[in-house]
Amino acid sequence: MTEILSTISILIIPALISIILVFGMIKKVDCYASFTDGAKEGFNVAVRIIPYLVAIMTAVAMLRASGAIEWLAGLLQTPLEALKIPADSLILMVTRSLSGSATLGIFSDIVNTNGVESYAAKLSAVIVGSSETTFYVLAVYFGAIGIKKMRHAVLTGILADLIGIIAAVCICKMIFL
Repeated sequence: MTEILSTISILIIPALISIILVFGMIKKVDCYASFTDGAKEGFNVAVRIIPYLVAIMTAVAMLRASGAIEWLAGLLQTPLEALKIPADSLILMVTRSLSGSATLGIFSDIVNTNGVESYAAKLSAVIVGSSETTFYVLAVYFGAIGIKKMRHAVLTGILADLIGIIAAVCICKMIFL
């Protein structure tokens, strides 16, 4: 079974590209021109979102460098222990909405510090899978099309992240504790 899945994963991208090219030839579409037009548009989008990405990365770096996240973890240590939430996971919960790369770095630290089989690592893995980098997504997508007023989207995204984190904690408590 593993060999079949490995073969499929190797062949899927070339097969998709071939299907797209054949379909384009059947429909008499200039595939190369369409590809280069899409690449130009993608480059323009990337240039437009750079300021938003820089702002998000700067905010995450400032929070980490200032020690604000660690301070919050220390402040909430007693309630976290009562809820059986490792303090390491709180740092991940806070940064998850801001930056995927910061979250993955913190997740790697949690796994390296506590071990792969630890409750903190398992909880953190579920949190990473059940929440989104809300501010990053809003900066990229809204920045790409020039939307400035994103109040309701931000609140909805944060609420979705909170629900995902709460669900992750509850499910992990049932399964792993």
